[in-house]
Amino acid sequence: MQKKSPNQIDRHIGSRVRARRIMLGMSQERLADALGLTFQQVQKYEKGVNRIGASRLLHIAGILDVNIEFFFGGIPGFRAGGFADDSLIAEFLTSSESNRLVRGFVRLKDDEARRKVADLVDWLVASS
Repeated sequence: MQKKSPNQIDRHIGSRVRARRIMLGMSQERLADALGLTFQQVQKYEKGVNRIGASRLLHIAGILDVNIEFFFGGIPGFRAGGFADDSLIAEFLTSSESNRLVRGFVRLKDDEARRKVADLVDWLVASS
């Protein structure tokens, strides 16, 4: 029997769950606890390996404080609400470096230091 690969929409929804969870600084363990699941199940949801049922997706939306339409943002042919420039933010938050960068940036308490980090990123983008 051939192993079924994750569906593109399941992977997309899973990546949106992961992006929002990371944006809130929430661990997989904390989300899993709130859902009454193991963190491995949350990992499977986020990778799109396991599909998220409608009632569970609604529960996740409540925990992550978003409308359920948020998870469908960026799917071709589907218009959804959410924060500005959904696809760009989701792409960033699903990159391997985003967690380190976001956590470090949030720990900076000095506004000047935060401005300098943003200026550095602007300079790096302009010079690449």
